[in-house]
Amino acid sequence: MSVARTVALTLLSLLAFAGNSLLCRAALATTRIDPASFTTVRLVSGALVLWLLVAARGRPAGETGTAGNWPSALALFAYAAGFSFAYLRIGAGTGTLLLFSVVQFTMIGIALYRGERLSARQVAGLALAAAGLIGLLLPGLSAPPPVDASLMMVAGVAWGIYTLRGRSAGDPLRITAGNFLRAAPLACLLSLALIGQAVPDPAGIVYAVLSGAIASGAGYAVWYTALPHLKSTTASIVQLAVPLVAAAGGILFLDEALTARLLFAAVAILGGIALVVLAGQRASLPRGR
Repeated sequence: MSVARTVALTLLSLLAFAGNSLLCRAALATTRIDPASFTTVRLVSGALVLWLLVAARGRPAGETGTAGNWPSALALFAYAAGFSFAYLRIGAGTGTLLLFSVVQFTMIGIALYRGERLSARQVAGLALAAAGLIGLLLPGLSAPPPVDASLMMVAGVAWGIYTLRGRSAGDPLRITAGNFLRAAPLACLLSLALIGQAVPDPAGIVYAVLSGAIASGAGYAVWYTALPHLKSTTASIVQLAVPLVAAAGGILFLDEALTARLLFAAVAILGGIALVVLAGQRASLPRGR
């Protein structure tokens, strides 16, 4: 694949990831759709698009149902549900920053549990990112609501687990399609349990379909096409742009304010995580004798 195509696909996938936050926040802030219905429509439409993409590659349709696994599907469902319910009162930029930072902390924490060690620079970067996260959550006029922030952090933990489980699971697109197919019925059960609160708002459903079919289904397909052509460090670093794109989109399209708290937290969190990633890559390089 050419460099130009890799760059284009990477940019498209990052826009799709940020788009998920913007679409979810727009649906829950400007339409009457409830979070459970949004989650269900998102996962069902995402499962359908991913299934069609797998079928378009010439794989038998029945194989998709055997791909993936239930633990990963449960993590995917927990992420999607927590994500939707959190966006009832959290802005797109704050929500994406919370989600992204907790995903990274979860993956780093699991790596430490498995015996990996951090260098001094990585510890400094982790401390900086943690300080930024604490600063974002401290009580104040511009602080995100505690319950909604907690739900977004649960979503971040779930996505971090899902990401780690999928790193060595085989064909990423087929595995993702299988996990979506398993997670979709779980979302339907959630909607059934909360049927009394269901509001099938047409505009909200359109946002959910766009989130599931385009930002999730097609977005993941594009990302997995570009990923093999990116260095692991590059893939980690470029994802730092997602909260920034979501924050910019929230300001431009949803009339969200750029607060000093969000700005300073973003600098600390993204800068700290970048330091962890770059220092880890430098430590892994062979040294001359």
